[in-house]
Amino acid sequence: MSVGLMWLVAGVGLLVLEVLVPGVFLMWLGLAAIGTGGVVLGLDVGLAWQVVAFGGFAAIAIGAGMRLRGGRAQVLNTAQSGLIGRYARVLSVEGAVVRVRIGDSDWSARLARDVGEVAVGAELRVVGVDGVCVVLGH
Repeated sequence: MSVGLMWLVAGVGLLVLEVLVPGVFLMWLGLAAIGTGGVVLGLDVGLAWQVVAFGGFAAIAIGAGMRLRGGRAQVLNTAQSGLIGRYARVLSVEGAVVRVRIGDSDWSARLARDVGEVAVGAELRVVGVDGVCVVLGH
């Protein structure tokens, strides 16, 4: 079996493993191995260039995967990751105490400094989180 075919088989094997053990990481390495196999079959390069080609294809594939994912890691289990940017409907305003509904939950809120008075029913954007209180702005 030629070296190029071994790269292709390894790439397909990694893609099969990705299906069996999902994690969306082996797929990118499998694609890089398939790309390397194509280069080896087309150009008949030595081991050093095979490693360079695999590294280059892996970097490109992982970069494309990160770009498809949004380019940045998601922060989990923080109030900021789930609330900032969402819209809140004002339920009640009693002095400085504001209650809002975001999705299906009610929250205590305070208004950002640039926000004047608000009426019940108004929709404001969540611009921050301060403990268990959301900060509302425009």
